[in-house]
Amino acid sequence: MAISPEFAALGDESFVSLTTFRKSGERVSTPVWIARDGDDLIVTTPEESGKVKRLRNSGRVELAPSTRMGAVKDGAVAVPAFARIHGDAASVEKLGRTFLAKYRLEYRVFMVIEAIVAKRRKPRVMLRITPSE
Repeated sequence: MAISPEFAALGDESFVSLTTFRKSGERVSTPVWIARDGDDLIVTTPEESGKVKRLRNSGRVELAPSTRMGAVKDGAVAVPAFARIHGDAASVEKLGRTFLAKYRLEYRVFMVIEAIVAKRRKPRVMLRITPSE
């Protein structure tokens, strides 16, 4: 399957709005970091996040370039996609290095702050995102 230019370009963004769907079909959008792993895109998130819960019901997602606060950029069109959850330690560690390479110090600082605020190390998962067919 050919990757659309719109999907591929999302990997170059600093933040995207990731929209997941409740069982009712209601949209829930969250700003997230995004990185590229081959032709796929990846997102990191705590295992207990709402987006992971929603993805366990349906892997359907939409992505759009956004600001750090989640405002979708003017003129941006949502790209439909499919997300799979990867929680095994090897995947989380390998793909975590991908985020570290892209976001560098900002990623390290965020992980330290998360550990302090959570007062424990929250298990993280990686979301592997592929284009919708």
